[in-house]
Amino acid sequence: MTRRRLLHALPLLVLAATPALAHETLAMAEAGPIGDEVLAFRGRFATVVAARDAGALRDMYTQSFTHTHGSGRVDGRDARVGQLLAGDPVIETARVSDMSVRVLSRETVILSAVSPIRSVAEGRDYDFRWMQVYVRLGGQWHLAASQATRLPATT
Repeated sequence: MTRRRLLHALPLLVLAATPALAHETLAMAEAGPIGDEVLAFRGRFATVVAARDAGALRDMYTQSFTHTHGSGRVDGRDARVGQLLAGDPVIETARVSDMSVRVLSRETVILSAVSPIRSVAEGRDYDFRWMQVYVRLGGQWHLAASQATRLPATT
């Protein structure tokens, strides 16, 4: 498997490598200390973006980070940092609903939720269901992969 295909498969590989009973879907209030750490880490994105600290943002992602957009486009860490600094609407800083926290191990957590994301081109919001994989490396949390899927419009 090529490195690029391996990076795109990371979320699935993380899930496949974890025994089925080793994780739980928890409400935000029941995430426990590990889930709380990841939620606090996620909360720091807005602060770091507001400070326009590109170095700190880069450090929040793994070097091999990938984000798969609803359109299918895949971005790496540098592109994602550029989007955050440009003020593009992204899931890292979006309002959330229906969030679940899955603690796979002391070093791996998956968050999933629904967020409204603004289409700058169309000037309107669309709901996206997304997931993010967080890993602890060297004692620090990092965002390793994310994916967003646009939900059908409700009428």
